[in-house]
Amino acid sequence: MNEILPLVQMLNNYKVPVETLKKRLQDMLMDGYQCLGAYDKEVLIGICGVWILNKLYVGKHLEPDNVFVLPEYRSSGVGKLMLDQVLNYALEIGCNTAEINCYINNEKGVRFWNKQGYKAIGYHMQKVL
Repeated sequence: MNEILPLVQMLNNYKVPVETLKKRLQDMLMDGYQCLGAYDKEVLIGICGVWILNKLYVGKHLEPDNVFVLPEYRSSGVGKLMLDQVLNYALEIGCNTAEINCYINNEKGVRFWNKQGYKAIGYHMQKVL
């Protein structure tokens, strides 16, 4: 699973030290985090984390998380391929919906998610403690 960390660092503009990511990943794995990787031969070119959650307003759902494709592979269908796989998995395990979080200033990401059929239904808000 640590193989995903270089891509996660890129996704987060190298703002989070790799040792911090390793610790967080270990904690996430204890909470049920899963991850799909896309490869070009032996090279990891894309990742799509998966959370299975239950919430009162929607029931069982899948949340793709830490979705990232190396820049040189973008717009080649890798993201859609990964998403198709995780959505098929969601259907197999009885999820009602899929929900994502996407940064407001990530215009390409917003376009990608809209193209995949996702609609904005609210705000993801954070308070640093």
